[in-house]
Amino acid sequence: MLKLNPFFPACALAMSVAIVGCGGSPPTTTTTPTPEPEPEVAAAPSDEPIQIGYSAWPGWFPWKVAEEQGLFEANGVNVEMVWFDGYLDSITALAVGQLDGNTQTLNDTIFSVSGGSDQVIVLNNDYSTGNDAIIVDGSIGSIEDLAGKSIAAEEGVVDHFLLLLGLETVGLSQADIDFKPLETGAAAAAFAAGQLDGVGVFAPFTTQALERPDSKVLFDSSDFPGAISDHLALSRELVESRPDDVQAIVQTWYDTLDYIEENPEEAIAIMAERAGTSVEDYESYSEGTTILSLEEGLVAFEPGDDISSLVFTAEEINDFLLESGLIEEAPDLSNLFDSSFVEAVAEQ
Repeated sequence: MLKLNPFFPACALAMSVAIVGCGGSPPTTTTTPTPEPEPEVAAAPSDEPIQIGYSAWPGWFPWKVAEEQGLFEANGVNVEMVWFDGYLDSITALAVGQLDGNTQTLNDTIFSVSGGSDQVIVLNNDYSTGNDAIIVDGSIGSIEDLAGKSIAAEEGVVDHFLLLLGLETVGLSQADIDFKPLETGAAAAAFAAGQLDGVGVFAPFTTQALERPDSKVLFDSSDFPGAISDHLALSRELVESRPDDVQAIVQTWYDTLDYIEENPEEAIAIMAERAGTSVEDYESYSEGTTILSLEEGLVAFEPGDDISSLVFTAEEINDFLLESGLIEEAPDLSNLFDSSFVEAVAEQ
């Protein structure tokens, strides 16, 4: 990864421990005139499991339903969903080639692309409408009050981005606060324990942060509608070498949404268990994440002049990240989106 990527140290560590597969030894030969055995036929690439990372976010828990209900198998695709306790770790794993795909936000995908990772967004899962939040203690009554305060977030990812968006509205920057880069779960725990003045977290970690008696939401993603969208990002190698399997994965997502609609109690129980929350807490997240329908997901791929268009939003985020100093050079996003798989589902 290039130095302009804010999670370079984690990437370097992940790269250093990556397991490299070993090639088979060549067949031995003998001096006897017997015919040589037929060469062993390698398994077809499409038989190899596709590894997709996911982590704690309401818009991505439906993948657990797909896994448990055998919906990948029903669509004839071999997928292994890989759970990550830390969202940043999943981003890093895709960026260094340890995954075939990952569930991640648009701005975090742009971070990876800016560092040289060749990724393609093939699916729009949802956008955040309140489940990303800046939570503060009772001493803070406005965004201006954040100046000089200790505020934690996971550096370089979604709630760090939200924090910077909020600061910008009042003419402040990260230099005006005491920023503490912490993994999201650790940040929520530290704030709940009274060790910080504020924290940027996403659901379900918002529940933990708000356990602090004097805590409150200062602002959240509903104040920046459309700024935080969530997707399935795949390696370009996978998209180009196994398009039929990618098509089956996208089909599985929409089959999963149908299953959840038809079996809400069973599906919510599965998702709540994966989230490590009660069903009641999980249901409270519903308004904070807007899951996109097939039609809405398709429209989002279209060019436009407002944040309803992913193409427009990506360029806005690109400019913001550049101006904020989070990246040093704006990457080329012309090939970031591939709507063909969602279009194929819609045509059926």
